[in-house]
Amino acid sequence: MPNLNKTLVVVPTYNEIENIQSLVDAVLSATPDTLEILIVDDNSPDGTGELADIIAGQKPRVHVLHREKKMGLGTAYVNGFRWGLEKEYDAIIEMDADFSHHPKYLAQMLDLLTRNDVVIGSRYVDGGGTVNWGVGRKILSRGGSLYSRMILGAPIRDFTGGFNGWKRDVLKGVDIGSLRSDGYSFQIELKYRAFLKGFKIVEFPIVFEDRKVGKSKMSKKIVFEALGRVWGFRMGSKEFQNRTSTTPTSRLSRT
Repeated sequence: MPNLNKTLVVVPTYNEIENIQSLVDAVLSATPDTLEILIVDDNSPDGTGELADIIAGQKPRVHVLHREKKMGLGTAYVNGFRWGLEKEYDAIIEMDADFSHHPKYLAQMLDLLTRNDVVIGSRYVDGGGTVNWGVGRKILSRGGSLYSRMILGAPIRDFTGGFNGWKRDVLKGVDIGSLRSDGYSFQIELKYRAFLKGFKIVEFPIVFEDRKVGKSKMSKKIVFEALGRVWGFRMGSKEFQNRTSTTPTSRLSRT
């Protein structure tokens, strides 16, 4: 695969001891040897971090970054991105530890990253969808992406999803150190910045299946707090563009 000699999958964890071993095995078996995994653990009380260390000791393609306490999903990804950039990875993929982002999609994501700057695993393009979601959650999620798209003026169908691939130049170009948000809103802000910078973005369909093991960390409060920040992202867009000298127009396509 041209231009992807080293790829890193960043997986934040907090109390994922029931999932992490099987997820690592599935990711490694579904991807080429040039792909590695970084588990970013927030001092999980259930021992996820300790198990991750054992796995890393057995599998050279697995690495672990320990944080002192639960500090939020957005900062976990930023720490993982920084680690990957320092280690000179060509691309970095973010995904959950609970199989809601299925490893079977990684091969397609890697292929698309050879021709695009940002690849979004999208629930809201043709062929995408969700499984085991109630009506309320579907409305909240789809409505959140629609709301973000309307306010921000970016034609991204799945603004809130967390299964995304980024070329290293994107993560360097969007100034990850100045991201204002965490959790749910982190995904919106990061995609919007990539759009403003003119990077080539593609969405491809995935089916998101709600976790079967463990407890979801998502809540209505988190979602509404995130959507309340969307106007702030728009208001700050000129400041961001001036600071980073953005290119004119993003190129977005869908598979």
